[in-house]
Amino acid sequence: MAVPLNQALRVGAYVLKQHLTGRKRYPLVLMLEPLFRCNLACAGCGKIDYPAEILNQRLSVAECMEAIEECGAPVVVVAGGEPLLHREIEQIVEGAIARKKFVIVCTNALLLEKKMHLFRPSKWFSWSVHLDGLREEHDRSVCQEGVYDRAVAAIAAAKRAGFRTIINCTLFDTAQPARVASFFDEVMAMRVDGISVSPGYAYERAPDQQHFLNRRKTKELFRGVFARQGKRKWAFNQSSMFLDFLAGNQTFHCTPWGNPTRTYFGWQRPCYLLGEGYAKTFKELMEETDWDRYGTGNYEKCAQCMVHSGYEATAVTETIRRPWKAVAQALRGIRTEGPMAPEIPLSNQRPAEYVFSAHVQQALARIRARKPEHVAEAD
Repeated sequence: MAVPLNQALRVGAYVLKQHLTGRKRYPLVLMLEPLFRCNLACAGCGKIDYPAEILNQRLSVAECMEAIEECGAPVVVVAGGEPLLHREIEQIVEGAIARKKFVIVCTNALLLEKKMHLFRPSKWFSWSVHLDGLREEHDRSVCQEGVYDRAVAAIAAAKRAGFRTIINCTLFDTAQPARVASFFDEVMAMRVDGISVSPGYAYERAPDQQHFLNRRKTKELFRGVFARQGKRKWAFNQSSMFLDFLAGNQTFHCTPWGNPTRTYFGWQRPCYLLGEGYAKTFKELMEETDWDRYGTGNYEKCAQCMVHSGYEATAVTETIRRPWKAVAQALRGIRTEGPMAPEIPLSNQRPAEYVFSAHVQQALARIRARKPEHVAEAD
């Protein structure tokens, strides 16, 4: 099992408690983005398209701790941008671990070997290294040659130092099932502790708009990948039910509140992928967001999404609420042939709204109205 037993038990107990108390919406993973700046410019990324004045902002350690306590999710994923550019990243990690949170730091690994000494191996802590495929595919994805080799070297260094290390992989419509299967074999040979995989989300601001997967192609791709698993078993840092969903065998609805996102702008509505508004507090996010306006079938921007940040929490919740269904799926395995589960109809979805520019302009006005604070480190 790729997810550590202590983490699986604690998260499972947390979800069961929410279920027994009748809580309809609750967070599972806090997506914490202490800064947007990155040292790469990936073609499929919609997270770094901000003016320099915004890229230079960061959340303070105190703001991060406040978000962690306010949210209460058992898992904290520190993302960005590139988190290792934050001058106080080790304090953020230490503070989260001190609060008994499982912390996963997502990184492109370009700074990992340089800054690894700032962290200590712990059952509460994991590195998640971005790898989007074998050398050719990954370097093309991040728009820079040599990144794959540096990331692989950093993974080896992290493993030697005793850190739990996983990889996160985003797939686009250029992905070939045989190549993805070979990639999964290769990372298992690196002794990584698990794989997190997801189809790419069609960020409206991403430079490359041609290679995002639709839902049908996503399911066909993952069926093709899973059908090629050989003797070397792949360890996924995700629930089996979510992987079964990717292969088209489950009809799930998005639960965006399962992975709430805190950024420089505030608590992001409705999810990690869409910044359609921001709440000042987590309570406001949960209680005042019109959740029914979002998700596949409800909103045009969500039509093709099958991303983990929207559906992993759904899969975990389904596992706890209907354990017999999860057991049956585990015994059956991921089906790669036959009819797919019914798709969510799109006939009643509302049209997309484009509000990103307004949020950026409002943030710029606030920044220019005060003396700059929290300037990000440019390593």
